[in-house]
Amino acid sequence: MPRILTGRNLIATEPAEPSRQRFTAPGALAEFDESSPADVDAALAAADGAFQQFRRTSAEVRATFLDRIASEIDTCDELLDAAHAETALPLARLSAERGRTAGQLRMFADLIREGSWVDARIDRAIPDRQPLPKPDVRRMLIPIGPVVVFSASNFPLAFSVAGGDTASAMAAGCPVIVKAHPAHPATSELAATAIMAAMKTVGLPRGVFSLLHSTRNEIAVALVQHPQTKAVGFTGSLRAGRALFDAAARRPEPIPVYAEMGSVNPLFVLPGALAERGDAIAEGLQHSVTLGVGQFCTNPGLTIGLGDERFDRFVRGLESLMGTVPPGTMLYPALCRSYEAGRQRLSAIPGVSHTGPASAVAESKAAPAIFVASGQTFLDRPELADEVFGPSTMVIRCASRDEMDAIARRLPGQLTATIHGSAADLKECASLVSILEEKAGRLIVNGFPTGVEVCPSMQHGGPYPATTDVRSTSVGTAAIHRFARPVAYQGFPESLLPPELEDGNPRRIWRLVDGELTREGW
Repeated sequence: MPRILTGRNLIATEPAEPSRQRFTAPGALAEFDESSPADVDAALAAADGAFQQFRRTSAEVRATFLDRIASEIDTCDELLDAAHAETALPLARLSAERGRTAGQLRMFADLIREGSWVDARIDRAIPDRQPLPKPDVRRMLIPIGPVVVFSASNFPLAFSVAGGDTASAMAAGCPVIVKAHPAHPATSELAATAIMAAMKTVGLPRGVFSLLHSTRNEIAVALVQHPQTKAVGFTGSLRAGRALFDAAARRPEPIPVYAEMGSVNPLFVLPGALAERGDAIAEGLQHSVTLGVGQFCTNPGLTIGLGDERFDRFVRGLESLMGTVPPGTMLYPALCRSYEAGRQRLSAIPGVSHTGPASAVAESKAAPAIFVASGQTFLDRPELADEVFGPSTMVIRCASRDEMDAIARRLPGQLTATIHGSAADLKECASLVSILEEKAGRLIVNGFPTGVEVCPSMQHGGPYPATTDVRSTSVGTAAIHRFARPVAYQGFPESLLPPELEDGNPRRIWRLVDGELTREGW
């Protein structure tokens, strides 16, 4: 039976009071209420009220909850139709993204069922130690409290209402308040109904989840600065992410803001690789730059090589390939206008040449573009390293390997950095790898950064301005650690200990006991 959109804010599973202020998204599926400060208070009060019960639910109950959300999403075909109408993303892409969304929910369900993520550590007492007795100390991670999640525009499913931030926070035992992205509110409400249906099935307290709509900055700030908010997850622009981070720092009680922001994801093309497979690299790069109209946070926006004839031939081939890609519709008009402004800004810099349309081809449609500059121009104009979100890349012709290393050192923090090289190239690029280790969260050899594998070993984060916390990731099972904090229990009787720290280890998780990793109890 088709789901009927309410267009309302959903607080603790119930529609909020209608708002006098409403907005319409570009897809125009319905009008949606603007949330108010009272809605923010109600959602956080409900989350705070539900926290103690939710954090004490068993891992099996929370895992069943996540599995049930995944099943609800799997069967909601209206979700794909709504996302297609609101974002212009093709149904095939959205279908794959739905699979990723359900898959990461199930991945976190498996993680908490196994249980070792809590990082249990036990140092047993030694009463007769001299000169002082050693106390019994046991440590593990516990949930941090209500989490506010800001949806991303470019992944309306996998980084949105039921995406990785929500999944990892709920897996940890934290209630979640999602601030929906105003570019896809219908998609957001449908995903919210999947979460709420799963809550009802499992029997969780209603305050575990709320959904708020807003186009206003003051509501975003109110969510971050609310005294019951304990952490924030965000994916979006550097400007917005930094504003939320600063708002959190101004609180009487500062809280962590895990913001994924800008990245140009530099791609270095070394001479041996060009000699072996220059045409194939150009084809792969063209696909990576223009995939999804360039609307990926890992889009390779900077291409760097040694400026010889082989590299010039590579660039000409890349320009030719990019010219075959038709303009594509971006997620919403303002994003396309921002891309156009970025293209115009780069084109106006002395020493930068440009291939592609001189101006925007149509409202919300973006055409691929290539910019070319020398290594010295890049070093003289640091703004060439600024992200232009869309289907473009800046090509840098270096005069020497030393200049290439100097450019790598000049780069700000990145989500990814890529090297294409032959076997001989890779033996000679140890200094470049060492530099890039300091600059990026994920290093790729002979591949392309678009396409982030959802797996336990993935790192999707990096030094500022890629993220506000270089130690964190928003993809993979390590993402759960953002929404947990360590607590040590000293001298506790076993009757008061969490099961994960009991002598007998009833959950059979991996624990560090007296310095040795074991699943055995005693």
